[in-house]
This record gives sequence, C-alpha cells and structure tokens, in this order.
Amino acid sequence: MSVESRKAECDVLVIGSGAAGLAAAVTAAWHGRNVVLVEKEPVFGGATAWSGGWAWVPRNPLARRAGIDEDIEQPRTYLRNELGEQYNAELVDAFLENAPKMVEFFEQHTALQFADGNGIPDMHGNTPGAATGGHQVIAAPYDAREVGDLLPRLRKTMRETSFLGMPIMAGADLAAFLSMTRSARSFLYVTRRFLTHLWHLARYGRAMHLVNGVALVARLAKSAQDLGVRLMESAPARRLIIEDGQVRGAVVDTPEGELSIRAQAVILAAGGFPNDFERRRELFPRDVSGRDHLALPPLSCSGDGLRLGESVGGRVATDLKSPVAWAPVSKVPYKDGSVGHFPHIIDRGKPGIIGVLANGRRFVNEAHGYYDYVSAMLEAVPEDQEVCSWLICDHRFLRRYGLGYVRPAPLPIRPHLRNGYLKRGRSIEELAAVCGIDPQGLAQTVAEFNRHARQGEDPAFGRGSTPFNRKSGDPLHPGPNPCVAPIEHGPFYAVKVQPGCFGTFAGLKTDGQARVLDAGGRPIPGLYAAGTDMASVMGGWYPSGGINLGPALTFGYVAGRHAAGAANPEP
Repeated sequence: MSVESRKAECDVLVIGSGAAGLAAAVTAAWHGRNVVLVEKEPVFGGATAWSGGWAWVPRNPLARRAGIDEDIEQPRTYLRNELGEQYNAELVDAFLENAPKMVEFFEQHTALQFADGNGIPDMHGNTPGAATGGHQVIAAPYDAREVGDLLPRLRKTMRETSFLGMPIMAGADLAAFLSMTRSARSFLYVTRRFLTHLWHLARYGRAMHLVNGVALVARLAKSAQDLGVRLMESAPARRLIIEDGQVRGAVVDTPEGELSIRAQAVILAAGGFPNDFERRRELFPRDVSGRDHLALPPLSCSGDGLRLGESVGGRVATDLKSPVAWAPVSKVPYKDGSVGHFPHIIDRGKPGIIGVLANGRRFVNEAHGYYDYVSAMLEAVPEDQEVCSWLICDHRFLRRYGLGYVRPAPLPIRPHLRNGYLKRGRSIEELAAVCGIDPQGLAQTVAEFNRHARQGEDPAFGRGSTPFNRKSGDPLHPGPNPCVAPIEHGPFYAVKVQPGCFGTFAGLKTDGQARVLDAGGRPIPGLYAAGTDMASVMGGWYPSGGINLGPALTFGYVAGRHAAGAANPEP
C-alpha cells in the first residue's frame, strides 16, 4: 500500500486502536485477510491503554483450568436479573458464547496471553447467578522489549494511576505496594520492582514492565504487526465510502494528505463519545454544559465512530439504563497548570473511609462498585446543587492506603496540601469548614459511623456484606470486617470527588454479529461496530468489573471473524 498514491485497498479496514479495534484487526488478519487499522492519534491504544485492563469473561479457559466450571446459564441468569428490561437476549447470548472462544483464540494463536482473576467476585453478590470468582482475566505482564520498534508508537500508561511512570497491576502487585510498611516481604518486593523501574527509565526512558491496559495493547499490537496488519497512526477517518448501498471503505487524513482506502468491510472501534461535549450535553444526566463531568479516556475519544455510523443510516441507542460508564473521579492539579483525573477505584473499599455529601451525610455503601457510587451520588444531590461528594478519612488511613492521588507512606503529603488537592483539619468540624461541608452534619455522621465501626458493623449501608465488598477491603485489617474501621485518629483528610466516566454505553445499535443496524433493524452491508462504538451489551448497567473490555475484546473478535468470512452469515 502506498500513501503517496492517495488510494489504497484492503479486505478489512478497522477504525480505532483500543482493545476492540486491535482484537478485530488481529482476528481478521489471522483468518487470512488483508487488514488496515487507522488511528486518529499519533499513538495506538486509545482508552484501553489507560485502563486497569480487566475483562469480564465468564466461563473462560483460565477459570476452567483452575477447576471453576460453570454452566452458561449461571452468567445468563446473573445478567437477566441485573439488566432487567435492558436484557437483549441476542447480544447477551452472542457475548456469553463467544467470550470463552475469544480468550482461547488469542491464547493459542497470538502474543496475547492472560492471567486470571479467579478470586474477584461479581459486583452484586445478592443477585441470583452472581459468581464469587472465575469471571475475570487480564493481559499477562509483558516485557516491552518484545514489542521492538513498535514501542514508541504505543500510548504510555495513565499518569495518575502510575508511580513515576510505573504501572502497578491490580492483585498481588498492588497488595504489596499497599502493605509495604507492614510486611518485610512486601517491602523487598516493592524495592526490587522500583529499582528495576528506575533502571528502565535510565536505560529506555519509559516503563518496560508492562501491565494492565498497556500490556493488553502492546500484546495485541505486536500480534497485529506479526500478522501483517498495516498500522497507521495520525490518520483520522473523515467519511465512509458507499457503493451500491454498501460500505466500501473510508477516506482518512494522513500527514501526506487525504487517503481513500477501499475495503470489503469497515469496523468502527473509535472509542465512543466521552469527549464529544455536544452529545454529552444531550445524553448525560446533570451535564448541562457538556463539560460538567470528568472523562478519563483521551480527548480523541470524541464520537467519530458514532458520527460515521450515523452518516450511513446507523442509530445510536438512547434507551439504555445509563449512557455512560460512571466512575468517581477527582481533579489533580499539576505545577504546570494542567489538571489530571484520578479514578477512585481502590480506596473506597478500605476500612476507615466514608463518602459524604455537602450536608455531611453518607449516601451509599462506599465499597460497592464505582458505577454504583456515582449513580447514587447523582440521585442524592439536589438538582440545584453541584454534583460532588467528599471522601473522608483519618491520618492512619491516609498513611496506610493513601487517598486518591495521595500515595501512602513513606511518600510525602505536603505537596498535595499545598496545591489544594488534599484538605486537612485538626478536627472533623475543622475539616468540614475547609471543605464547605456542614460541620454538624459531618460530626454526627462520623460519630454514628464510628459507634458501629468499632464492632466492624455498618447498619446504615451494609459495608462488607458482599464478597465484592470484602475483596475490596484489606485482608490484613485486624477487625472483624475488612471494609470497616472507625475514623478517629486526627488530623483528618478529605478529597473532593465528582462524576466521571471510563467511557460511554450509548453506541450504535448492532446485532449479535456486531453488524451495525439501520432504522429498520437491518444490518448495513459492510459495516460493523465494537467496543464503545457499539451499544453496550449490558444495556447501560454495570454488573461487574471488566464489562467494558470483556465485550470489547469479544465483539472485536466476533466482528473480525464475520468480516473475514469465518462466521455463519446469521447468528
């Protein structure tokens, strides 16, 4: 293919380079198709590279090898009860049937290898069909030197969720960092890990031990390169090519000029619309300006795929439970005047922290899922008030676990106090005054919480009552409840939390083969969507961690197979 020719041809054109796009490209290429992947940004990876990397994949091969062998009816029952009216049998069945095949395919034929998350329970343990483990996988850690000359073209890990550029993997890796001041073994592990990272920074200028989302992207990108996929960065797709009522490629911009790429099929995987401020204003609740909430994905995830799909008759689903995958986020101010976004995933479940509104009252079980936290916050805050909450803890908690972007001991907290990210008070009332919280309300809330927390109880919201709650807690906590401890060792601290998101749910309507549907519910010939360009198979609900990447990988695989002619024409 020659860029200078201003025209090119391939069998399958993929637009977007996150998990869905790369999975689709690798799958189609392995099935013998000539594949081109175009990416808007100068680096590949999209929002996936900034994610935790976990994928929800019930009945996956790693779980089966560990002896967790469940019938497909169990996760189907869980989703049927979780999704309610938004349960789409065709999409759910396509996901549950193909997800294990997807993992098996990548394990057997590509550089993408997985580690299990068999100990991670589904989020809502009281729902029929909920599993206590066996539904999660994550890309295995990867030596960046395996990627070769492709490495500079890959997105680095998110600044806020790494330490000096070092990504930390959820699970044993993270547990060691959180317990390094309480365990000699953890301290030695962290020391070795950090010294190795410093050597990598000196030698290569970046982290070379890749984990989480960056490992997933690197393994998929390496697989794509090995299979001959043409990877084009800085090449945003501008419009689709239509011939005889069929999608037959796209026109993209390149540094050398406009390029027309003809293809037999186009797969949209451009990252949804978390930074399309006009569509956000229309669809997001309590987002009057379109910029009121804090999106975690890169700015390039701005609705390109949805607009391309709509331009040829595709329809965006607006009847979901939620158009957005909520996450509680705090703003991180930097010295250069820029502002980062920190997702509060880990800290809320630890013992000795509560979330309160401006009236000083709790509003949710803080150890529930991140989506649940924001959803409850949106519901609890009156319409005439700013939607926000405060995470409150004491000095012991802060030094043991950290709070948001504030790291645990022995790292200093003074820089975070100076820039205003972290608030402090010698008493609960003083902390409330600093934050603009009702002092009497907060004092009463903390006193009531502490009275029960000393016995490891939380009668108000039941923290620690589900397997997911307890997994989010601290197994080294000496009390009876790994999620609950009193807040009583001053000084006291707080961080302001606002609604944010990991991405969007309101994508293009598709069938079980990931084909984009028109207004009449018919597949648009030659056009597919996956990832967040596809309407969420979960119907806008959030039943478990990893329900963004699990379907993204699965329907990328499904779209790649179907576009390559390797699947039956009908579900």
